Amino acid sequence: MSDGTDRGREPERHLERGGDRGLDADGTAPGPGRDRDRVADAARYAPRHDAPPWDPAHNRADALLLARVSEAAGRARLGRRQATYRPPLAEPGRRWAALAGARRLLRGDRERAGTGPIDRLDLYERGLTVAVDGRIHVVRYDTTVVRRRRALSPQGLTRAHVLVDLDGERIALRCGDFGEPEVWGPEIHRSVADAQVPRALAALTRGERLDFGPVWLTRAELGSRGTTLRWAQVQRIEILKGSVAVRTAGRWQVWGSVTSGIPNLCVLRALAEYLTAAERDED
Repeated sequence: MSDGTDRGREPERHLERGGDRGLDADGTAPGPGRDRDRVADAARYAPRHDAPPWDPAHNRADALLLARVSEAAGRARLGRRQATYRPPLAEPGRRWAALAGARRLLRGDRERAGTGPIDRLDLYERGLTVAVDGRIHVVRYDTTVVRRRRALSPQGLTRAHVLVDLDGERIALRCGDFGEPEVWGPEIHRSVADAQVPRALAALTRGERLDFGPVWLTRAELGSRGTTLRWAQVQRIEILKGSVAVRTAGRWQVWGSVTSGIPNLCVLRALAEYLTAAERDED
């Protein structure tokens, strides 16, 4: 006879922000009825395609997808799962909002629209996975290129984060595709910068030049389209009205549009902050 606990199943961790929400403060499972477990599971296995919340077929499909995601992340050595984000639910009685428009996947310079559901975004220690159109796309922070763009969505024009996966394909994550874009968007850019800045600094120390679309930099200089500044002249680099702007001698110079897809802008900004601070310290 069941005593109201799940002895045969290891709790699934890191799937939702906040950890084991179904446990009491002392780490044990709730009492008979498991009301809080049912609430947590209802959120985790939210219905898609207007399926009933306790549809066994849906739960099996979700478990199989999780297994495929975990396997792909393991092969790429992404480390531990940090968080999972799902598409937001549409209004009651309607399909998922994410299914209202075409999914935008980018391959090379061409764009194609996927027709299947956008299932989940999983963030790991060293990368992320995106399940879309029945495929698992794997991205490593230390090798990817991330760009900011504008993209169409069922709600209109929105921001998107375009990344390159391990197969060289580009995948666009629109801010309306998953819940909490104000959390996962900055986290992706921060993680890419953390993973790539040390290697970039080592390249600059060796005397190499790094290119970020229309902007380039060396250990001594920053430049774009015929304009060159020494780091001692650079006061700040900011994003102003969708463009990269450099402040020097008390005025701003606009050097490139974010919407044009400057690659790894997060890395560029981190390098600029480091090099301008290093120049001030030397003075």
